[in-house]
Amino acid sequence: MSCFRRAVFLAASLLLLLGGPLGGAGAAEVNVYTTREAGLLRPLTDLFTERTGIQVRTVFVQGGLAERLESEGRRSPADVAIVVDVGNLMELVDRGLTQPVESAALEAAIPAGLRDAQGRWFALSTRARAIYASRERVPEGEAQGLTYEALAEPRWRGKVCVRSGQHPYNTALFSILMIQHGEAWLRDYLTRLKANLARRAAGGDREVARDILAGVCDVGLANTYYAGLMLSGRGGEEQKRWGEAVRVVMPAGGTAVNISAGAVARNAPNRAEAVRLLEFMASPEAQTLYANGNFENPVRPGTPTNPIVESFGALTPREVSMAEVAARRAAVSRIVDEVGFDR
Repeated sequence: MSCFRRAVFLAASLLLLLGGPLGGAGAAEVNVYTTREAGLLRPLTDLFTERTGIQVRTVFVQGGLAERLESEGRRSPADVAIVVDVGNLMELVDRGLTQPVESAALEAAIPAGLRDAQGRWFALSTRARAIYASRERVPEGEAQGLTYEALAEPRWRGKVCVRSGQHPYNTALFSILMIQHGEAWLRDYLTRLKANLARRAAGGDREVARDILAGVCDVGLANTYYAGLMLSGRGGEEQKRWGEAVRVVMPAGGTAVNISAGAVARNAPNRAEAVRLLEFMASPEAQTLYANGNFENPVRPGTPTNPIVESFGALTPREVSMAEVAARRAAVSRIVDEVGFDR
């Protein structure tokens, strides 16, 4: 190798080691497989590219992410997996489709309870499961004292709206309740909650607010970020009226929280860039985008929540291990079927 070639090779290697952009042909890139809607990630990935020069290629995978990564094996171009719901995340981890990462930046930015001790996943935002209560028919004092457990009491017979019990948002909530109260209690709870439903368990979280406005039900279960989206007006004037009809209650006794998270894929061809992307996602700048782009709760302490979400009250998560929540999901799904919750 000539002196000139050796100098070029050393310079390129140094750039790679530093993780800096190379630009032009062969520019640094990172490939993201995600179950999140591309439109929600785009502002974050565009900003990452602007800050680092690293191009982000995003593939939206609606279902079967684990199966796809397994089938692609060592040839997989995936560097990072970004998913919502702890159950989907743990499926990747349990099947060995992520790899451990050591990053002082990630460990400093994300509380220990929201990342894997072995660095196989890192929460990027949290999603609070709240209670929606009619501003018109549920007095404020009564609404503020509501709990998940109370929604199964006879007081709410025929007045509860909720989406499918098999939806990940609800299976995560029911898993937390199982951890805290036991399996027999959960079976009884779901039986009594089903008896209180005003309609079949179906639809989405926004439909809970819609049906409360319509007088179909008085209370329901839904995530806070949907209320933020409705109240912001992004969904149009009709949805804004749905949002204005409900009081968002952070349940007494603590709120059930789920996560969106990221992990470096097992066969990541661009591992260094993948780690840089996760570190960026946990930065103050990106965490602020999470808070204001989709009204989710940042994981980085000190990052302000969106003012609309902040108006719902302080978030005090129920203290449970995310791994334990994921471990109980199969049992919860079986009980939901056994009690005929969705029928």
